[in-house]
Amino acid sequence: MPTREDILEALKSVIDPELKKDVVELGMVREITIGEGRVDVMISLTTNGCPLRNHFVVAVRKALRGLGVEESGVEFDVLSPEEKAALQKKLGIQGSLPAGENVSLIKNVICIGSGKGGVGKSSLTVNLAAALASEGKSVGVLDADVWGYSIPRMFGLGAERPPVSAERKILPLESQGVKVMSIGFFVPEDSAVVWRGPMLHKALNQFLDDVEWGELDYLLIDLPPGTGDVSMTLAQLLPQAQFLLVTTPQPAAQKVAQRAAEMATKVQLGLMGVIENMSGFTTPDGERYPIFGDGGGQDLADQLDLPLFGKVPLTMALREQADAGVPLVSVNPDDAAAQAIRHISRGIIASTPELPPILAELPPLMPVLQNEPKGASLPMA
Repeated sequence: MPTREDILEALKSVIDPELKKDVVELGMVREITIGEGRVDVMISLTTNGCPLRNHFVVAVRKALRGLGVEESGVEFDVLSPEEKAALQKKLGIQGSLPAGENVSLIKNVICIGSGKGGVGKSSLTVNLAAALASEGKSVGVLDADVWGYSIPRMFGLGAERPPVSAERKILPLESQGVKVMSIGFFVPEDSAVVWRGPMLHKALNQFLDDVEWGELDYLLIDLPPGTGDVSMTLAQLLPQAQFLLVTTPQPAAQKVAQRAAEMATKVQLGLMGVIENMSGFTTPDGERYPIFGDGGGQDLADQLDLPLFGKVPLTMALREQADAGVPLVSVNPDDAAAQAIRHISRGIIASTPELPPILAELPPLMPVLQNEPKGASLPMA
């Protein structure tokens, strides 16, 4: 059997994806128990509901197998407030460590973006969410396009104000079986949001930390145009998120989407695949006109070595239902665009299988007790 020093050296390969350092340097290796043919390791997490538990289990066991240890166990506890404060000081982190207890029950986070506006990200997000819900999945949508919020209107939610629970958590509104959160619920419908980076960061943090999302199979995040503050903030808050690229067929959109992919790689968001939207205009009679050209989505997928999940045509019904506030897939599943979106939703499900059985061995998540209720800065009812 390896020695404790051998094990600590091997565990330096286990990196915390949020803090970008190994668990030994971070002081997160609480205990090492060496038994007869077995090694057990206890890792201290920054929060009891850390969404990255499975990452640590897999990485620790891989490191131990490299030492010839085939039978191992991984357990968790939580850093004390004093230990977290010391870790923050050591790392030079201002404010709180990456939290995550409120998103720990979300299995898959998918950021939907393109790097530019006008490619139909929001209508695609809404219809994908409804399609995933119709497949029996629990789904939430976060409208991260703070300046150009349109998700509430597309779900027919208008200017309703979300309620607040007794625990001071914002309860997302629901439409078509999808939980929805947007800055549009907190400002007058036609108001312009004029914010710089720090305000954006704070708002997105609240949408994740102070919203009671509950258990979700998928949280879809509608990104704004560009490759700046919002994407970097989400990468910091949700290091397990994946990036789904949307492009139209023409080279101009394809090139911008390629830059968005580069941004995602730089901030360490996983690239999931490509969707070609507005893939020709399909008339009610079924005729197709490639008004934006052909093949851009496949070209982008080939360049990035990613799967092309599908090609969604532009139809009159797709636009009409976005304005009517009811996702097209919910009311007209036979429309060409609805059929393509449903096909894409099934591809997403196939590419995000259930978490491996190793999670069944983990202790159940328990709520983190706070010394005092945490308020929210967003205006509440």
